Amino acid sequence: MKKTFFMLLVSTLTICRGYGQQVLIVADEIPAMEVLAGALKDYENLDSKIVVQSEMPASLTGFRAVVIYIHKDLDPDAERAFIDYTQNGGRLICLHHSVSSMKRKNASWFTFLDLDLPTGEVESGGYKYVGDIDMIVVNLAPKHFITTNKIRYDSTFSFTPDVRKKEEKRDGFVLSRTEAFLNHNLHVNPARTILLGMIMQDKSGKKWMQSRSAWYMPAGKGWIFYSQPGHAVSDFENQHYARIVTNMVVFETGKRGR
Repeated sequence: MKKTFFMLLVSTLTICRGYGQQVLIVADEIPAMEVLAGALKDYENLDSKIVVQSEMPASLTGFRAVVIYIHKDLDPDAERAFIDYTQNGGRLICLHHSVSSMKRKNASWFTFLDLDLPTGEVESGGYKYVGDIDMIVVNLAPKHFITTNKIRYDSTFSFTPDVRKKEEKRDGFVLSRTEAFLNHNLHVNPARTILLGMIMQDKSGKKWMQSRSAWYMPAGKGWIFYSQPGHAVSDFENQHYARIVTNMVVFETGKRGR
C-alpha cells in the first residue's frame, strides 16, 4: 500500500514538473514534422502528437510544449488557443513559416510575437522570402543551453552582426536547398534572447547576414520560442538543427539561458 502511494506521488510530481508530457505539433505540412517527432523521441524520449489545426484538442493545457509549423492561414481560433496556452504558462515553439506574410492578416499574432514584417523593397528593409538557397546557420549564443547542449559544431564562419558591424568567428552549420526569410523586424525587447543568425546569398549574388534567425522570450506566464530554418524536410534531418529544436523543448527557462 505504501509503495503504491509512493509511486502515485512520484508520478504526480513528475507531471506537475512537466516531465514526460507529450509534445503537440500543429502543422499543415506533415513530412518535416514526422522527422522532427522522430528526433524528439530519439534524443530525449519525448512522445509527439501531430495534428492539423482542425484536429487540435479542445485544451492545450498539459502539453509539455506546442510546436507550430503552419505554412498557410493561421485560423483565428487556433491563434487564440496558442496565445492563451502560452500566456497561461505554456511553451510555444514557432517554426519557420509560423512567422510569414500569410500571418499579417491575423489580428493578434505579430503583436503577441512582438515583431512585424515590413512592406517595401528588401534593400530598404522590406520583408522577403528567398527560396532554393544554401543557408549557413551561426550560433550567436555560444554559452546557451539551446545552442550547445549535446551539439558539437564542426565548422566556423565569419559573421558580421546587425548591430556591432564587426566581423566575428562563429560556430555553425549549413542547410542546403532551403528557404530564408529576410528582414523580420524584431521590436526592441530586452527580454528577448537571440540564439541564431544566418548567412545566405540570393540569386543576384548579394550576400545577406542577419542576427534574428532564432530567439525566445517570456510571454505572460509562459514562453515563446522561434526558429526560422525549417523549410525543407532535410533541415530537420540535420542533427545540429534537430537538436537545437529539441533543446527548446527541454530547456529549463528558469535558468535564463546559462
